[in-house]
Amino acid sequence: MTPEFRGVYSVLVTPFTETGHLDLAALERVVDFSIGAGAHGLVTPVVVSEFFTLNDDERRAVVETVVTATAGRIPVVAGVSAPSIHGAAERAGHAAEVGADAVIAVPPYVKRASWTETVSYYEAIANASDGLPVFVQNADNPSGTPLSPAQLLELADRIEAVSWIKEESGFSSQKISAVLAQAGTNVRGIMGGKGARYALDEFQRGICGTMPGCEFTDLHVALWDALDGGDHDRADHAYRLLLPLVEMEDQYGGAAFCKEVLRMRGVLTSTFVREPGSPSLDRQATDLLARHLRVAEENITRSGNQAAKHVIDV
Repeated sequence: MTPEFRGVYSVLVTPFTETGHLDLAALERVVDFSIGAGAHGLVTPVVVSEFFTLNDDERRAVVETVVTATAGRIPVVAGVSAPSIHGAAERAGHAAEVGADAVIAVPPYVKRASWTETVSYYEAIANASDGLPVFVQNADNPSGTPLSPAQLLELADRIEAVSWIKEESGFSSQKISAVLAQAGTNVRGIMGGKGARYALDEFQRGICGTMPGCEFTDLHVALWDALDGGDHDRADHAYRLLLPLVEMEDQYGGAAFCKEVLRMRGVLTSTFVREPGSPSLDRQATDLLARHLRVAEENITRSGNQAAKHVIDV
């Protein structure tokens, strides 16, 4: 049976020490935080995880640590994106070997691939991952190569394992509708991205879930549970609490912002980022972030439970 993926699949950050070294103990805390906050699945290492700053040994260590720390509680989707077909296949093989439940990849980055090369890339990932479900991450530049609905459908129809999509390119809602309108395809589901900022529109078009950064997992789960339960008033309420935070994430950059929120919530101590050109949050930004986060924590509930972690003094 092919697994079904549904709900909030939180994208994990990659913690580093203050000197920039990989911090696997902190990564375990991020895993526990995300699961405690209600995540239905975990995704790493991908863009917010700063995957392009990790060497091969570090990438393997991240996947192994997350699979081990998760211990089968929820599915783990391993990021296997690479600049080459060979590199992606190698990472997909490792993900399958250590027990990931699925893999995800953008098309080859650095040098853009032709369409024939892109098909070969996903074929290699599917073959190397020994039948694991494959997510195509459809994203814009700089790390993505946007694919059309027709191309996404062709990939799914040509490669059996390539049956899932994370859609976060331009005009994502319309692309979701265009793909899901085609009956009889091999596409089993589409998840949204971009911090779930378009979740209300995407849900009515048929997404099976969303893959946002992990720092607001409890808020995203509250939104998803309301949508999935047909409670539109509660969904609108959760969305209004979430939107100012998502807009700040967009302004201040994924990894740096996510880590600052996780520091505020008592999960991380170091907010070191390797991502080049990453902005830092000044005092005015952190004060505003803390206010938005406190309001959200005070008002959001999921099945009667408060947020997984409370904002600490900044």
